[in-house]
Amino acid sequence: MSCLMSFVISLFNVGLVHNILFIWLKAWGFAFVIAFPAVVAVSPLVRRLVSLVIED
Repeated sequence: MSCLMSFVISLFNVGLVHNILFIWLKAWGFAFVIAFPAVVAVSPLVRRLVSLVIED
C-alpha cells in the first residue's frame, strides 16, 4: 500500500517528469519506514477491537 500511495502522491505533486522513478523510490522508502512500524504497533490493538465486536 505504501508503494502505490507514494507513487500516486509523487505523480500528483510533481507530474510525469524524467526523474519520477527516483522521486517515487525516495518517497516510498520514507513511507515504508513510517508505515511498517506503525502497522506492527497498531495491529494488536485492532485485533483486540475486532475480537470485541465479532463474537466467535
